[in-house]
Amino acid sequence: MINSIIDGYDNFIVKCKKWDFVVLLGIRLFLIPVIYVGAHSKVTGFDGAVQLMVELGLPFPTFMAFAAAATEVIGCICIALGLFTRIISIPMIFLMSAASLTVHWKHGWDAIATGSMESTWRLNGFIEWLSANYPGRYNYITELGDPVMLNNGMEFATTYFVMLAVLFIYGGGRYVSMDYWLKKKFNRKEING
Repeated sequence: MINSIIDGYDNFIVKCKKWDFVVLLGIRLFLIPVIYVGAHSKVTGFDGAVQLMVELGLPFPTFMAFAAAATEVIGCICIALGLFTRIISIPMIFLMSAASLTVHWKHGWDAIATGSMESTWRLNGFIEWLSANYPGRYNYITELGDPVMLNNGMEFATTYFVMLAVLFIYGGGRYVSMDYWLKKKFNRKEING
């Protein structure tokens, strides 16, 4: 009885693994807009990116801003296409680690401020004031859900780091990545997708 349950479970897992490329595609699709927003803000607001590097006390701030912007632009394109996925994951992981340590670490773990944080108290005070003084605007702002205050903690950056680590280990996936088709064309042995 137990052996048949274990065998059934093992067979189910083998069948599920045939769809592993969907998970890797999902990770890539999730990361594309995240990386795009970072790349776009650095390219269109390059002076602000340089200023951030200065404020962080990093050496060669112009070069560092350029390197970060270039990494995100190239990373966005490569991850979207599933092209050189493992290779581009390395500088993207480094960039996420640097962002976590220099920008997000001081804010703790939470990306969204909890109810006990002062920023949330201030937001709640504003929402109460808005409700009492401008009920129409209050209804407009809250009709799609309660506003939240971002804490800018490490949660999101760590999540992206983990997702990039998965892409580094497993690649862009079968069928839906340029890596897969290039390996197939050149008859290269594929390792885990």
